[in-house]
Amino acid sequence: MTFIMIILAVIGGATLSIQAAINGQLGSKVGVFKSAFLTFSVGALVTALLIFFFEPKHAVTLMDVPKWQLLGAMFGVPYIVIMVLAVQRIGTAVATVAVIFGQLTMSMLIDNFGWLGNAAIPFSMSRLGAVVCLGIALFFIYSSSRTPETKEAPAQAT
Repeated sequence: MTFIMIILAVIGGATLSIQAAINGQLGSKVGVFKSAFLTFSVGALVTALLIFFFEPKHAVTLMDVPKWQLLGAMFGVPYIVIMVLAVQRIGTAVATVAVIFGQLTMSMLIDNFGWLGNAAIPFSMSRLGAVVCLGIALFFIYSSSRTPETKEAPAQAT
């Protein structure tokens, strides 16, 4: 079952890259916030249908949980807006790897300290190595995606 969850997470990541590329194009044509609004509107509609048809009954409602847990819904907005802006300027690959770098770094902090009610998973040298490797990957992907004219130093004004 763990292997299936990892595969599903990889597929989820792949769909985020596709979404970022499409939203970057859409945002450049109709505007960043309209693109983000479309994403959340369609997402809300699809999720509402999934809840209606497939969500089992729960003893606890959204109004019963600790209020800080509702803040998680707010974190999708900056992600979508930032990705629509970033993909237009730095490309899908660099933006996606940068997001993954941020996700990995923050998730390791959450794991290590057991923040937000999660079980503590201690930081290790292998985890540090993973972050360093991803940082190096980000550097190389960014460096290789720059065009020759952007690699040259800007002309000095005289």
